Amino acid sequence: MARTVQDYIRTIPDFPKPGIMFRDVTTLFADPRGFRMAIDQLLHPYAGLEIDKVVGLEARGFILGGAVAHQLSTGFVPVRKKGKLPGKTVEQGYQLEYGHAVMELHDDAIDAGERILVVDDLLATGGTAEAGIKLIERLGGVCIGCAFVIDLPDLGGRSRLEALGQQVHALCAFEGD
Repeated sequence: MARTVQDYIRTIPDFPKPGIMFRDVTTLFADPRGFRMAIDQLLHPYAGLEIDKVVGLEARGFILGGAVAHQLSTGFVPVRKKGKLPGKTVEQGYQLEYGHAVMELHDDAIDAGERILVVDDLLATGGTAEAGIKLIERLGGVCIGCAFVIDLPDLGGRSRLEALGQQVHALCAFEGD
């Protein structure tokens, strides 16, 4: 029987705290067939479109985004947690479940008018992705879509990004959080 991307993802109960079902994509990354399948499926809706750069969100988005950028023959740009990028950056704050965080992007990473695809492993509340989109737009880039391996629909991230006018592509979904 043919496997799906979801079949390669391990669930770890009660991590990082009791009640959380952690969706671990490292098992997907470690399997050559699974990893190839995920990359092919992430980029499929965007093949043939004009894309100037892929933005990967820290940290697993770097792995996926770099591979997608390679396959699309585009540049890759990391969006990182505050304090991780050298040089001049722009920053965007966003809310976490219990607190606040800040993401950064080099101020010269994206040129006005460039068409950008955002890639990450997991869409939960959408806060990190929204921060990435705002950074792209602040530099004059145009976000043409957001691609994720996993969607957690009960947490509302897809709706949040779609309310921003974004196309959301996810390879699989897990109900609950």
